[in-house]
Amino acid sequence: MRLDGKVAIITGAAAGIGRATALRFAQEGASVVVTDINRDGASEAAAAITAAGGRAVALCHDVSSESQWTEVAGAAVEAFGTVDVLFNNAGIFVLKPLADTTLGEWERLMSINVTSVFLGMKHVMPLMAHAGKGSVINASSVAGLVGSARSTMYSASKGAVRAMTKGAAMEYAARGVRVNSIHPGLVDTAMADYASGTTGRSKQALGQAACPMGRLGTVGDVSSLVLFLASDESSYMNGAELVLDGGFTAA
Repeated sequence: MRLDGKVAIITGAAAGIGRATALRFAQEGASVVVTDINRDGASEAAAAITAAGGRAVALCHDVSSESQWTEVAGAAVEAFGTVDVLFNNAGIFVLKPLADTTLGEWERLMSINVTSVFLGMKHVMPLMAHAGKGSVINASSVAGLVGSARSTMYSASKGAVRAMTKGAAMEYAARGVRVNSIHPGLVDTAMADYASGTTGRSKQALGQAACPMGRLGTVGDVSSLVLFLASDESSYMNGAELVLDGGFTAA
């Protein structure tokens, strides 16, 4: 029970990495606040947790809305008394030529991928600091470390998450709150389905091309890393960027 007694907020938890992490956290003893713009998906994830004997609440959550972040933070405290872990997981992925990208597309992606992380930290980290402890995990990407064609907008968002993580880590270190970023490569989720459809290449071919290990990452690969960062096992890690890409960026 590596998270026994801890309370976690996980955004984008209706499916994919977020859902897998929510279930994994609950198995390890955490009470989980499951949030997603997909109300039904969030409810189903929370129901799966409670059916297995865990504790969870589901909230419909537009992560780009400051008022909704205030409500989520308040609901977490009301339901479970505190917040120990925040996993800023929600995000969208767009592949598009730079010259064809509209300002509206840019603003929408930035609001979900960047503004949401800022708002989550703004409204949850003071609660953690008041308790003198906490762990924030921000989902960046290998795209925040290296570039690729048609991903300029997405790379910009994930680079911003990487930089914000380090600034927040420095600001809150003395108050007992740690902030780290994770940088997955291509993971077998709906984003990989989208990449496959956009490029016309199978997910297997994408995995073989993008990773020296020859496969896509799994949601289990990522949830294991997030679990480590959420637990006290990583108590001396702060402001770090953890790459999980099967060797892609090592090339």
